[in-house]
Amino acid sequence: MTGRATKAELDAALPGVLCAPKTGSAVEMLCLRPGYGLRDFVDEVTVTRAQGIPGERWTTAPWSKRADGTGHPGIQVSILPRRVLDLVWRDRAGTIHPGDTFVCDLDTSAANLPEGQLLAVGTAVLRVSEVFNDGCAKWKVRYGEAAYEWVRAPENRRHRLRGILCSVEVDGVIRNGDPVAVLR
Repeated sequence: MTGRATKAELDAALPGVLCAPKTGSAVEMLCLRPGYGLRDFVDEVTVTRAQGIPGERWTTAPWSKRADGTGHPGIQVSILPRRVLDLVWRDRAGTIHPGDTFVCDLDTSAANLPEGQLLAVGTAVLRVSEVFNDGCAKWKVRYGEAAYEWVRAPENRRHRLRGILCSVEVDGVIRNGDPVAVLR
């Protein structure tokens, strides 16, 4: 595939995206964002309730803040579905990685991972946030208007195609290859 995904391609791929595993898929592409536009791919990250991911910009420049100016805890960790990434990130040499904490071949829909759902990942436990990840203007610039509109479309909101945002419930370490277990 070359160029940007079209609406027709994205819509045609939706059934395959929705067939992602419900639990147990492996963490891939662990990514730290120490500053705007910066990406460090690492083998493991430490996550904490107090700091999110130490060294990330959540403590210094979060995009969502509480009334006191501190980072909203619901945006500490971002998980992007692997199947969506593969659809939209076609020019991997010329287009920056979206910056999600990790990628996982996982069904991130509200039906599978409702707000408050706990996820065991490595030695950490994450809680699915109420904050909806609808893709920002940078998503549109990097992956195209069709990809931007697709993840934001009213009929697709329940699928959470742009992935989920989580808070850290239990401090721990997450490594590439760790399974993401939905705690039922």
